Amino acid sequence: MGIWQGEPSGQFPLRGVMGSMPKQSPDRLTIARPDDWHLHLRDGAMMQAVAPHTAAHFGRAIIMPNLVPPVVTGAQAAAYRERIMAALPEDTPFRPLMTCYLTEETDANDLEIAHRDGIITAVKLYPAGATTNSASGVSDFDKVRPVLERMADMGLPLCVHGEVTDPDVDIFDREAVFIDKVLKPIRKKVPDLKVIMEHVTTQNAVDYVRDSRSNLAATITTHHLIINRNHILAGGIKPHYYCLPVAKREKHRIALVQAAISGDKRFFLGTDSAPHTDANKLLPCGCAGCFTAINTLSCLAEVFDAAGKMDKLENFTSLAGPRYYGLEPNDDTVTLIKGDPVSYPSSVETADGPVTVFDPGFPLHWRVQ
Repeated sequence: MGIWQGEPSGQFPLRGVMGSMPKQSPDRLTIARPDDWHLHLRDGAMMQAVAPHTAAHFGRAIIMPNLVPPVVTGAQAAAYRERIMAALPEDTPFRPLMTCYLTEETDANDLEIAHRDGIITAVKLYPAGATTNSASGVSDFDKVRPVLERMADMGLPLCVHGEVTDPDVDIFDREAVFIDKVLKPIRKKVPDLKVIMEHVTTQNAVDYVRDSRSNLAATITTHHLIINRNHILAGGIKPHYYCLPVAKREKHRIALVQAAISGDKRFFLGTDSAPHTDANKLLPCGCAGCFTAINTLSCLAEVFDAAGKMDKLENFTSLAGPRYYGLEPNDDTVTLIKGDPVSYPSSVETADGPVTVFDPGFPLHWRVQ
């Protein structure tokens, strides 16, 4: 579906950051309107400020349910959807795709009704304590197996935050251990369950998805394609690069880039754009999350351009995700144009305080027309 035009552009000036060089680079690319398969909009004043930025570029987004209190029923998901739509311009084509937060008390009948009525698109699994507002998550996975079996029967996907929370497991190993200790047993016991490993951060996860024959896909964030753990820690702590799952070694970032630009239909965009006010990010125990909703398409175009794979951008942002979820791509398009560096605001103001916009650390030459 992508339409790209232009002449080869020269070398990417930040090859040391990106780790690759372009073969060819168009200066104009038209693709089906992207979707975001993992997004935090929060609620209240924060949602009012950040939701329009996603709606400006994306057709749909899977909305995370980890509010306080979490969205655990179909009725709560429907009410949350109404609040999101009220925060958007009246003529927006953007469609929030709602999820329910899986707990050990989740009612499978309620999920089935909500799915049947078009209220929810997926269910979200948080291991208890794994990330922001995950205290209500699952500790005993055997307790939720009957719900997972019902979900498999009705074709309702499970979105997974893939980290263990055992304090004896190093934070940089939590994703790999989750695959072996939790995800593999779940998928063995419920093989027909459709699973999305969200925000994968390791070569281990990439290999696991590639080696799986069916019912498994993965989302990759914008920021994990750009930063590694040195960006967070080297030369001083950078709180605005701190996220969960935390960024890993450079070899893992490279593996994510290779998966994203490969054209493999099992890997697609889920930004995990996660806004927090600066006051909450800069605490002694600061919140995890990178706010990328505003500049994601410019950042991604830079990554794919650096690899000489602009022709694969549409698959990653606009085609592979809908295909896995059983939906059609968006009917309309967006056009990216390459030129002089694009300026984005350093922060977004909300009634609760400013939210810093993710800084990729290099100029962005691509803008959405």
